[in-house]
Amino acid sequence: MTDKELQLLVEKISLSYFAKKFNHKAYFNNRLKTTGGRYHIQSHNIDINPKMLEEHSYQTLVGVVKHELCHYHLHLAGYSGKHNTVAFKQMLNAVGGSRYAPAPKNKNLLKYVCSNCGQIYLRKRRINTNRYVCSKCHGKLIKRG
Repeated sequence: MTDKELQLLVEKISLSYFAKKFNHKAYFNNRLKTTGGRYHIQSHNIDINPKMLEEHSYQTLVGVVKHELCHYHLHLAGYSGKHNTVAFKQMLNAVGGSRYAPAPKNKNLLKYVCSNCGQIYLRKRRINTNRYVCSKCHGKLIKRG
């Protein structure tokens, strides 16, 4: 999906679920790592994490767009667009937006297996197998994959 297609999707969702036009820009932002999207108060633009579509489903992307549009429409109407306000929670439930974005899938995990009991350890960083042992049976760890 391109930025133009995302822009059209956001405009369509805004009209159909909020009955209001979206007059600003929506685009993908590759720098977003831990969040599904972001609404900018100053420029009123919305940027979306492209991993919401790449690693998850189309429905996840739609849920994140609805969430950001709740911030957008509440802010432009003069209300607080914070997550903890009653107005935000009510609007989010009314349109069926997602409260939280799913965690990004980490593809770069290292796998270590205990040679005695078979316990599996997934780590982001490399482990010194000469120094560290299995936490259950104190067996030797072997790197796999």
